[in-house]
Amino acid sequence: MMTSRVLRRSLHHFLSLRTLGTAAPRMQASGHLERSPSRAVRADSLPVMLTFEDPSAFRVKSFWELVRALGVFRLCSVPILVNNCGKIMSIAQTLLGKRLFALFMRPSVYAQFVAGESEGEIAQSMEKMSCLGLRPMLAVPIEEDLGESSGEHRYDQNLASMLECVSMSHSNTWSKDPMMQLKITALISPELCVKLTTLLSEQQYDLDLLVRAMEGESISFPGLQDSENEHFLCGLQRLNKVGEASANKVRVLVDAEYTYMNSALSLVTTAMMKKFNQDSAWIWNTYQCYLKESRSLLLKAVRLSISESFCLGVKLVRGAYMDKERNLAKKEGRSEPVHESWEHTNDSYNGSLDILLELISQDPQRYRVIVATHNEKSVQHAVQRMEELGIDKDGGSVCFGQLLGMCDHVSLTLAQQGYLVYKSVPYGSVDDTLPYLVRRAQENRTVLQGIRKERDLLRQELRRRLKQGLK
Repeated sequence: MMTSRVLRRSLHHFLSLRTLGTAAPRMQASGHLERSPSRAVRADSLPVMLTFEDPSAFRVKSFWELVRALGVFRLCSVPILVNNCGKIMSIAQTLLGKRLFALFMRPSVYAQFVAGESEGEIAQSMEKMSCLGLRPMLAVPIEEDLGESSGEHRYDQNLASMLECVSMSHSNTWSKDPMMQLKITALISPELCVKLTTLLSEQQYDLDLLVRAMEGESISFPGLQDSENEHFLCGLQRLNKVGEASANKVRVLVDAEYTYMNSALSLVTTAMMKKFNQDSAWIWNTYQCYLKESRSLLLKAVRLSISESFCLGVKLVRGAYMDKERNLAKKEGRSEPVHESWEHTNDSYNGSLDILLELISQDPQRYRVIVATHNEKSVQHAVQRMEELGIDKDGGSVCFGQLLGMCDHVSLTLAQQGYLVYKSVPYGSVDDTLPYLVRRAQENRTVLQGIRKERDLLRQELRRRLKQGLK
């Protein structure tokens, strides 16, 4: 056993030096990121079926689903509607009343992006998804931002919803390896997360201390007032209950949020990893590649997983809070935390992906990643590197993820070729999911306005159905 442990540590040390030193892209004299020729994606070498140009991927959809998707995507591509959708929906709800408003929303926007409200509706959506080769990643649409905190009772109610999500994900046969999403701010107040992030810039909290607090020990954390400390202890114990309920059953993917609270979220998530990820990655953290510091944060997490001996699960995203991050930085007179251009963000994403794929190729049991993106080139890049590194498409260490109701031409094509594909699936009533839908529309406006290709493929399939019907 001792020999095995020493070999593992030596392997991890070797991997850390090799990967951390060579995986990052080089800089050209112009300041742009340059990728190694051996790692360049050769478009002509990609299989035809993974160019995502075939409208036949939509043949599994009903006629009404095609029409609904085209209508919703058309609305989502109008900037003035997306930018003001919160106000528009609020006015519509006031004028029509909640019941009539829900009747209008349910068959349209709600049906496009939400699985349903009752367990029967959710089960029907999940079974259909499973038949298409897609796996659900359930998401309880509970989230809070600054000024929205609602007290311990509400956080306890949120905990009950999270535990119900764990049970629903595990007890059904929708997915062989179920996943769910978790927002820390549903269980710990955003205000405390902001304060902790400020404190962490000056001092570090010991992970063992957080683990002990999760297990019920009364810990006094430096820098917090008594009331804040008490709330933090309650929040950690709530998270511990989610971890205990999901360990060895459901993989919990913790969402990243705004930079002014992300350090605290990562600290808590890492403590959960240390406790629950000894044998496999059951708790995952999210890394937002539009942030300039994303690469260094990822490398820090890799080193920490080695030094603290836990498995690392990573949800890799570009990020969804770009406008707010830039506006906040401008207001506070500091440099923007996000990359200057879409190209730099792409380089950041693909570079981080390369690091993780290299690690997975060496130790697929210890590292896992979900390539959570709607960007076709990044998906192609991942598929190409998996093939080059000999990573099994269905081995479980690498999977892909998109939002329910979006980017289906990519999701369905990947699933048809045997890759593991998850769809982020929110569920709940129209009232419960309305804030979620508004925020997702606004945060993903770049994606929503760039779905022209998907609309074109939907139109092609719709025309084919109509011609077939006339014949």
